[in-house]
Amino acid sequence: MTDARFLTGKLLLAMPGIGDPRFDHAVIAICAHDEQGALGVGIGHELEGISFHSLLTQLGIEAGDAPDVPVHYGGPVEPARGFVLHSTDWGGDGTVQVANQWGLTSTQDILKAIAAGRGPSRWVVALGYAGWGAGQLDDEMHHHGWHVTAGPDAIVFEASAEERWARAFHASGIDPRLLSTASGTA
Repeated sequence: MTDARFLTGKLLLAMPGIGDPRFDHAVIAICAHDEQGALGVGIGHELEGISFHSLLTQLGIEAGDAPDVPVHYGGPVEPARGFVLHSTDWGGDGTVQVANQWGLTSTQDILKAIAAGRGPSRWVVALGYAGWGAGQLDDEMHHHGWHVTAGPDAIVFEASAEERWARAFHASGIDPRLLSTASGTA
C-alpha cells in the first residue's frame, strides 16, 4: 500500500455476491483509513422502524423544525452508536474532518444543532459503523468484493439510500446491471 489514507473520503461499494448479507449493495463512506485500520459509515440502507424524530425523542431532544428523515444502517459495529456524516459548513466538539470533503460527528451537539436549525446544511444520520483492523481492508481490496469510487455530495447527501449504490457505480462509469456475482480465473 503506497498511501495508507487512499480510501478516506471515498465511497466503498459492495459488489454483487460479496458473501456477507450485512453488506449486500452496501455504500460505505470511508472516514478514516490508515496503518491501524479503517472506519466507514454505511449510507446505503435505511433502518426500518426508526426515523430521525424517533431517535431525537429517545435522546430527549426536541425535534424543532428538523425534517423527519430516515436513519441509516451505518454498519455492524456498535449498532447503538450514532454518527452524522455532514457537510463541512458545521463543526463541533469531536467533529472529524474527512479529506476536506465531509465532517463526521458522533456527539449529541450536532443533533441539537440540527433540531435548532443551526446544524450543517447537509447531513445523513446512521447507527453503527463498519470497521476493519490493521491491513484488513487493504487485503479485502485485493479480492473480489469491493469497488472504490469518489464520494460526490450529490450521491452522499442528495440521493436516496435506494439510489446511492447504482448512482455511485454509474458515476464511476460502470453500469451495475452488467456486474456479475461470479468470479473466475484467466
